[in-house]
Amino acid sequence: MAAPTWFEGFDDERHEVEPGVRLRVRRGGRAGAPPLLLLHGFPQTGALWHRVARQLAPHFRLVLPDLRGYGESDKPADGPGHAHHSKRRMAADVHALMQRLGHERYHVAGHDRGGRVAHRLALDEPQAVQRLALLDIAPTLDMYESTDMRFASAYYHWFFLIQPAPFPEQLIGRDPEHFLRHTLGGWGAQRHRFWEPEALAEYLRCWSNPATIHAACEDYRASAGIDLEHDRASREAGKRIGCDTLVLVGERGVIHSLFDAEWLWRAQCAAGLRVQALPCGHYLPEEQPDAVAERLLAFFGA
Repeated sequence: MAAPTWFEGFDDERHEVEPGVRLRVRRGGRAGAPPLLLLHGFPQTGALWHRVARQLAPHFRLVLPDLRGYGESDKPADGPGHAHHSKRRMAADVHALMQRLGHERYHVAGHDRGGRVAHRLALDEPQAVQRLALLDIAPTLDMYESTDMRFASAYYHWFFLIQPAPFPEQLIGRDPEHFLRHTLGGWGAQRHRFWEPEALAEYLRCWSNPATIHAACEDYRASAGIDLEHDRASREAGKRIGCDTLVLVGERGVIHSLFDAEWLWRAQCAAGLRVQALPCGHYLPEEQPDAVAERLLAFFGA
């Protein structure tokens, strides 16, 4: 039996989520099945999920957007305090997308930055998120507040990308491919042997756009500012994740090495929590697609 072609059976669409902001969305899977929203991280696109999506497609109606600022989605103008790139704004984007597609309640899985968007989505739209899966993250506020030399060295980009524009944009823009390949080969990953050529080509094409580089920097600037304000306000109000949550971490990654993910997430969850480690680095959906698909399938109950 021939292997399926790149995103065979998925529609490639554009959907407006607020006036003047459209998201690029890949959509496929079984019609009428439970909806599952898959959110990618930095510096990638929805293509991150390709191998996992192939295995989940018979069981779910899958929605794979490029987050605002990333991939082929729109790059909104900067807002005061980087608010246009906050996780709250990104979460509102994907919630509006799911509503537009007719999904009032849905499952969510997010990797890296997409996991942070998914966390905020579960807090801001608890009536919508049925179950939540977070891949290789700890809570943003806890990570910043416990910063030490080990974390700052391993996740140097958290502190480089937040520098005022256009400093990081110009440095990255001198050789965006080198920066991308260096990033994809870090954080415990096994270099580039597991990236599909189509996915890597998409990452390179999109990351070579100066507007994408700037938007990614704005994403991180928001995380170090307005996102922390939102997180502190949520904690002070006693808001916790109200649905069952699965956390997957890579055994060779920074999260597993430097943070107690189970302890940190248990403090943020009011419902059931499962934490599991996989034998890989940071990029779980591409390093361990079979294991990720198996665990998501079991957790989301298809």
